[in-house]
Amino acid sequence: MLNFYELKLNAKDPVYLQMMLYVKRQIFVKQAVSGDKLPSRREIAAQLNINPNTVQKAFKLMEDEGYVHTSGTAGSVIYVDETLYSRIEEELTREMIQAFIHSAKDVNLSFKKVVELISEMWD
Repeated sequence: MLNFYELKLNAKDPVYLQMMLYVKRQIFVKQAVSGDKLPSRREIAAQLNINPNTVQKAFKLMEDEGYVHTSGTAGSVIYVDETLYSRIEEELTREMIQAFIHSAKDVNLSFKKVVELISEMWD
């Protein structure tokens, strides 16, 4: 079962988005796989000390994106097929690269210097 105790919330981003990103990251690094159960909404709210409505909002969006399925009797589970995994991988990879590029530009690193450093440090 996916544990939300490890999620460290920040004051900058909406909590429901942080929850969604946490689940996506767990899927991306294969700490959460298809069939893994999620705690109940009340359990997650208690773990994170947040309003259950915030948890409900995150679940609704995760269900809309297709990587969480909820059944009234079985609760909520992770659902990931190759297409969903590829979409999550692409999304998270792009976000990491965009953040890196933004940081590099903030300190005026040139594209050439960045590529040289990446090439040097890759292995």
